[in-house]
Amino acid sequence: MRRLSLRWRVALVLGIGSLLLTSALAVMVWNLTSGYMQRQREQSATRQAEVNVRLVDEALRTGSDGLEDLLTGLTTGPDSTVLLYRPGQVLTSGRQIDPGVLPDELVDLGRRDTPASQRLVVDGIPVLAVSLPIDSTDGAYVELAPLVELDRTFRFLGILLITGAVAGGLLGVALGSWAGRRALRPLTELTRAASRVAGGDLKARLPQQADPDLAHLATTFNSTADALEQRVLRDARFAGDVSHELRSPLTTMVNAAEVLRRRRAEVPGTAGRALDLLTSEVDRFAHMVVDLLEISRTDQRADNTDLETIDLASLVDNVLDARTCTEVPVRSEPPGPRVLGDRRRLDRVVNNLLDNAERHAGGPVRVAVLERDGRARLEVDDAGPGVPPEVRDRIFDRFDRGTRAGSRGTGTGSGLGLALVAQHVHHHGGAVWVEDRPGGGARFVVEIPEVDQ
Repeated sequence: MRRLSLRWRVALVLGIGSLLLTSALAVMVWNLTSGYMQRQREQSATRQAEVNVRLVDEALRTGSDGLEDLLTGLTTGPDSTVLLYRPGQVLTSGRQIDPGVLPDELVDLGRRDTPASQRLVVDGIPVLAVSLPIDSTDGAYVELAPLVELDRTFRFLGILLITGAVAGGLLGVALGSWAGRRALRPLTELTRAASRVAGGDLKARLPQQADPDLAHLATTFNSTADALEQRVLRDARFAGDVSHELRSPLTTMVNAAEVLRRRRAEVPGTAGRALDLLTSEVDRFAHMVVDLLEISRTDQRADNTDLETIDLASLVDNVLDARTCTEVPVRSEPPGPRVLGDRRRLDRVVNNLLDNAERHAGGPVRVAVLERDGRARLEVDDAGPGVPPEVRDRIFDRFDRGTRAGSRGTGTGSGLGLALVAQHVHHHGGAVWVEDRPGGGARFVVEIPEVDQ
């Protein structure tokens, strides 16, 4: 039961409860109905036998010669039997049976002036045997009343009650499933809204609920989402403000570092190495500030407002043409896939993937733009050692540098480039991941929904 969903647990519990209830009602109906019908049949057969035995007793008392004809007239159908036990003689009328199949105790009770009845199966036919004494002679009158119709009624009633109980259980399961789906619909909406928030859609909210028990849940969730959105926006504005304020002194630092870099030959020894370290750190700082500005701008603008239909292969070609230091062919399948996206963001995605390959993986060796199952696919292969499986998810987190975490060496990035890639791709409703490249190295894959040609 624990492996089943809550909806099906509710359905099964309600179904089992309905089955038990209908079964109990079926047993009660069976006992009451079958007992009543059986008593009615026994009383009817007994009263009929009492009337018939008085007629037989009268005929024996008067010495009538038509005793056998009288017995024949007392049978009520082809399956009924009348037996008259007299000293040394047994007369049978109706369906012929062997008198020896009747219990001796039943016949003896009739002979001892004790009326008795018993259900029997004689020659495959269920009967009710009624044994009555005969006052005028030392004998017994036994009448076998057939119970075939009564048994048929019992079988029909049993099948009807069993079917009703099973149908009640199935109806309970159906009602439980329907009720569970209705009852869990708010939880489904909550799960969907929470997933949207977790995916970066901070405007996801639950609709207002008329049910007082659910209204508090919706209000609390919406209030929490509002607070989270405001906090994220405040953090983004703070990061943007800080990054913006850093741009002026950073520009001065970059210009000063460029001047010092031109005079590097005039600074020998330890001072020169310190100058190299300083200029590289200033460059890394400049890249980090630009990335922070980009992230804060993306966080504050969650909506796609600058969307256009873009030929992804042409966009990648343009990016590579602008990067004179990157020489790698683009493999594409004509016609190239087209996507609905923000050109600036997609340019940044391609540039960051190429920068990541050049800085940390020996440079890109292959760039491919493909179409797979209605999705545009961008693949960037590098010549590096590959990405270990245990860090493939977290390298797309902000300020995470994977296996280079903690390193401050020259050329080490800030850990924001791939985070921006993931943010921009998710902004387009796509996905990004890294896998092994055939032959060694890593393959970064971006997939974005394709638009109709």
